[in-house]
Amino acid sequence: MRSTHRSIVIGALGAILVVGGAISAAAATTPQAAPTGVVPSQTTVAPTAPTATTNPTATPTATPTAPPTATPKPTEAPTEQQIKDLFKQWNDALATRDPKKVADRYAPDAVLLPTVSNKVRTDRDGIIDYFTHFLESRPSGTIKESKIKILGPTAAIDTGVYVFTLTKDGVESKVEARYTFVYELRDGKWLIVNHHSSAMPEK
Repeated sequence: MRSTHRSIVIGALGAILVVGGAISAAAATTPQAAPTGVVPSQTTVAPTAPTATTNPTATPTATPTAPPTATPKPTEAPTEQQIKDLFKQWNDALATRDPKKVADRYAPDAVLLPTVSNKVRTDRDGIIDYFTHFLESRPSGTIKESKIKILGPTAAIDTGVYVFTLTKDGVESKVEARYTFVYELRDGKWLIVNHHSSAMPEK
């Protein structure tokens, strides 16, 4: 009888321990409400720094550009043959029958004292006008005598006598004249800056 009573007591005590453990575990996992009158603490958030914005009305800063590189000046003077070849280039321009191509052999500020005109030509338009009429006779020049003077790396003079063969209306004729070409090197190209041509005074 005592054994039975003891077993009952032990069983009841075990049930109490089990129930108590379950209650303790539930209490541990259940969040506890804050006591009345106590304000829960708040986490302080640091203020965010303002983000810089681009001003759409601001004038963009111009990027400086490098100055243009100047064309280096030549240090060596041209040869006489180089200057002689300039007449051939001019004569080849006559063969094109295009007055603009002939005018391309002259500097923009060149002066032309032509063979068969009394008017002095001092600009490109005037030079084109002269050769427009002169090329109608299909001229072809030949150097008879040439004297070349080298003035330096950028200038030279060719003076002498040339003979033009002219053909007009199927008739060929020749005109002998004295000439002076003054050449100047500009931007890497030899151009005529002065051209004087006049028929021989003695027949």
